[in-house]
Amino acid sequence: MLIGNVGKDPEIRHLESGTAVANITLATTERYKDRNGELQEQTEWHNVVLWRGLADVTERFVRKGSQIFIEGKIRSRSWEDQSGQKRYTTEIVADNMQLLGRRSDNPANAPARPGPSTNDTQTGRKDQSSFDNGSPDFSPEEVDDLPF
Repeated sequence: MLIGNVGKDPEIRHLESGTAVANITLATTERYKDRNGELQEQTEWHNVVLWRGLADVTERFVRKGSQIFIEGKIRSRSWEDQSGQKRYTTEIVADNMQLLGRRSDNPANAPARPGPSTNDTQTGRKDQSSFDNGSPDFSPEEVDDLPF
């Protein structure tokens, strides 16, 4: 499970069979205080592969800077490049993706259309049906039910 920001616009391709594949880079940042009490940041970059429906959603709604949640499996693979040298990569093959952040944070989103909204008075969260693209209209800091 990863929460991070997309480093560049997704690379989308369609296989001969018509299957969509999206490749993105995702930056995750860990913030902590060192022994001297100074705030430190460590950013890791992840290569993420999204297939079929997730690739279609990625193509429509994900852009550089989008904040997303990815759930998937880590995979390592190798191949020979054109010069015959063996190459290796490790990537995340996404099983699930959720757009995070506010709609205004994502350049791929059109202006919000007014629509019906139901609020849960105990959590203050909106019913998912009120979102045009399934992107929640709250920041990740407000989410209190993530499993980590």
